[in-house]
Amino acid sequence: MKFFVDTADVDAIRELNDLGMVDGVTTNPSIILKSGRDILEVTKEICSIVAGPVSAEVVAMEADAMIAEGRKLAEIAPNITVKVPLTWDGLKACKVLSGEGKMVNVTLCFSANQALIAAKAGATFISPFIGRLDDINLDGMDLIADIRQIYDNYGYDTQILAASVRTVNHVTQAALVGADVMTAPPSVIKSLASHPLTDKGLEQFAKDWAKTGQKIL
Repeated sequence: MKFFVDTADVDAIRELNDLGMVDGVTTNPSIILKSGRDILEVTKEICSIVAGPVSAEVVAMEADAMIAEGRKLAEIAPNITVKVPLTWDGLKACKVLSGEGKMVNVTLCFSANQALIAAKAGATFISPFIGRLDDINLDGMDLIADIRQIYDNYGYDTQILAASVRTVNHVTQAALVGADVMTAPPSVIKSLASHPLTDKGLEQFAKDWAKTGQKIL
């Protein structure tokens, strides 16, 4: 499963990228706001750090304006993925932009039917939101599984990008059910290395080593 990092924090992106933990980046208007930077400037810097897809989201609501914004964003770098919402206008924009050879990430997906029509519109990625479904007492992972089966049934090339990932368990479950990609904040990705038994074992090793009175260097 590919790891995308959901942030515009270039220092965090660099750290994870240097460890081979970043296959791409996702951003949205809320993330850009949090960065406090100009969208074109920060997105260009991110694209210079990461070789994989970098999602930059349109903010228009009408198809023609989305297409114009998408074309502008795609000029930033060759690895830009234009992010559009899963609305009828968003699907129109997806069809045009993907037809022009641009990568398109269709976001805010909450049903298998939405994922199906996004694939038919030529989406490169579909972004089902796991955490937000969990918030309303639905199992977001069931949606990932349904989309996986539908895409496999009919051979769609659209990649399932598990989004709104909030916990390490979400990462495990998304990998088990067959998501192609997951995107998560840096804190979640770094938490994947943590386990209390690892900490406990390391503490015991340190105590035992101290008792030997030895040094390696």
